[in-house]
Amino acid sequence: MAQRFRVAYLSAECVPFAKVGGLGDVTGALSRAIADLGCSVAVFLPRYGDLHVPEEASLELVSRIDVPLAGEDEPALIYRLRHPAHPAHLHHFFIANETYFGRAGVYADPATGDAFADNAARFAFFSRACLEAMRAVAYAPDVIHANDHQTALVPAYLKTLYAEDPFFQMTASLLAIHNLGYQGVVPPETMSVAGFPPEYFYPLSPFEFWGRMNYFKAGIHFADVLVTVSERYAEEIQSGEEFGFGLQGTLNARRADLIGILNGIDVRTWNPRTDRFLAARYDEESLDLKATCKADLLERTALRGSPELPLFGMISRLVEQKGFDLIEAAADRLFQLPARWVFLGSGERRYEAFLEDAATRHPERVAVRKGFDDPLAHAIEGGADFFLMPSKYEPCGLNQMMSMRYGTVPVVRATGGLADTVIPVDSSGAAGEGTGVVFESYRADALLGAIDGALRLYANPEALLATRRNGMRRDFSWEASARKYRQTYRQANAARRMGSGFNRWLDSMDRGRGGPGGGTREPQGLP
Repeated sequence: MAQRFRVAYLSAECVPFAKVGGLGDVTGALSRAIADLGCSVAVFLPRYGDLHVPEEASLELVSRIDVPLAGEDEPALIYRLRHPAHPAHLHHFFIANETYFGRAGVYADPATGDAFADNAARFAFFSRACLEAMRAVAYAPDVIHANDHQTALVPAYLKTLYAEDPFFQMTASLLAIHNLGYQGVVPPETMSVAGFPPEYFYPLSPFEFWGRMNYFKAGIHFADVLVTVSERYAEEIQSGEEFGFGLQGTLNARRADLIGILNGIDVRTWNPRTDRFLAARYDEESLDLKATCKADLLERTALRGSPELPLFGMISRLVEQKGFDLIEAAADRLFQLPARWVFLGSGERRYEAFLEDAATRHPERVAVRKGFDDPLAHAIEGGADFFLMPSKYEPCGLNQMMSMRYGTVPVVRATGGLADTVIPVDSSGAAGEGTGVVFESYRADALLGAIDGALRLYANPEALLATRRNGMRRDFSWEASARKYRQTYRQANAARRMGSGFNRWLDSMDRGRGGPGGGTREPQGLP
């Protein structure tokens, strides 16, 4: 029997162990889907102080390692998950270090909401510790799948400090770009903390970004293959400053190696027929039971009065990217409409305060729950009539897919994965093939126009039912996307064998430190 293709999956989040946003959902579901296709998959995660370990599982100490960091060896412990229900070829390893991960929170202090001041060192440590851990547990991958800037240094390590390491000679790297708005832009002295020689840092080098070090830029340059989480987002991030945040030139230089693969959702977890968090379980032929879920959601959130008003739900990080500046600008008109609103999430204090004030001013129409509440998230997907996602940009988005599966009509802006997944309902209110309400311009009046369109749809029960059923018939499972990833892993492995990244960079250094991109500096990006 042929040896299984081996994939090491590196992430800062993974459901059910640690989750902040969609990355946690994707890591948990995609790693399992890849394993279901017959690959051997090892997921590497930090062991946070508040890591959630299922009751039926346990963590077993399997190794102690030293991780080079800032010129010294930093100790780490490697734990392996023991779980009776896990497939034999799906493994989870957790890297423990009291200094960097012996605290609650993934990126930020839960008590204050402020990002940890040592995040640059934490994730440089984690990236290098993953490589050392693979050696310690004798897991030699065919490809390393790194995710976002937190693990973007791994492709750079492979092509520089580990370039001659026999253990990784046949290992390729894939870097998944989930959100380019967060790049890991840090002071230049972080180069030495991460262990890179000072001569690697110079104007226009793979590490340099307007005088600072950029984790994402380094990963984009050195990875054998790049993947974004939707086809449209792959084009958007190359199109200019709005979506590229200063790295559009670097991405254009790797255009041939950049692939868009739409995320999926875990259809075992997100299934209205079997969802244990719903007051009533239903499918497209029993959508009348959705009214029971709506009544339950209204009771949970203390929204009293007639259940006949349309109910809008939103589960999100409370940040500008998700469209909360539009909601704030439209609030005076929005919350006077004949509708109700349930918001679940946490984030910037400005938007938390805004929503809390809205709930105080409109207690019969607006309910707000801070933090993450998984049972309530399922209740919102099942009980809401509409799901709001007015994002400024959205690389993929998962909630619009979950909503359609639950017969909850998404109201979205046409960007990234939202544009790739939601078919607009006809402006006349007829359902046709439509699965959601879509608006184009990022303006408050455009958002209000979309809400008006949703209210017109709600007033047409026949069209509303057809729209709900259209969405429920869409297949957003991980199977098709996982097959594309498996194909891309083999492509990355072939690219690795041919040689790329580091060799190109060495050639450019020999020509006078021009670096990639023809000597053109990227436009100013986010700090």
